[in-house]
Amino acid sequence: MAIRNRIRKIKHLQNKYFICVLEYPKDVKNIATAIRNISAFGVQKLYVVGGPKVVHSFETARNNKRIKGLSAGANKWVFVKHFENTSQCLAHLKKNLYTVAVTSSHQKGKNNVNLYEQTFTQKRLAVWFGNESRGVTDEALQGADMCIQIPMGGVVESLNLGTSTGIVLGYISYQRLKYVYLHDKVRFKPKGLKPLKMASWEKFLERKE
Repeated sequence: MAIRNRIRKIKHLQNKYFICVLEYPKDVKNIATAIRNISAFGVQKLYVVGGPKVVHSFETARNNKRIKGLSAGANKWVFVKHFENTSQCLAHLKKNLYTVAVTSSHQKGKNNVNLYEQTFTQKRLAVWFGNESRGVTDEALQGADMCIQIPMGGVVESLNLGTSTGIVLGYISYQRLKYVYLHDKVRFKPKGLKPLKMASWEKFLERKE
């Protein structure tokens, strides 16, 4: 019951129409870390293209003991939808009017943007992460609207999948929530709860007058 009460209290801080896509992931640890990040940052859904059988449906991901342990139980609350291939997932997103942003540590010649200099307040946004070894496929890149880079100045020029999802989703989630709040685009039900929920929203954003 305590968890359900927590969900009710923070439901208005969830990022609607914000999806994380993992394309052909292979490491269950990275997948579990991504699930934990998705839950922590209020991302609405996880789409998985290919990947291990444990993430081929919401039920398999939710009931898998290894993912449960590695994700600190976040798998119970993250909706998972599986796609057999990249074209199937892209077609679904485009049909539902999502802007698709792939991620890469290198510029890929597809509307490249710096994570910290771009605006990600599109109504519907899907952020796409590639395979741990090969990155995003050429098909995903060609079907995307932009390619996000995390600026790095160290010797290592790439991050693992779990770390990348944490950095990218965390930044974009906060930016999207702040935009919704500042532009009064949220609708509260029932309306009588608006003062209480707005107060918690202000606390979350640490807004200064």
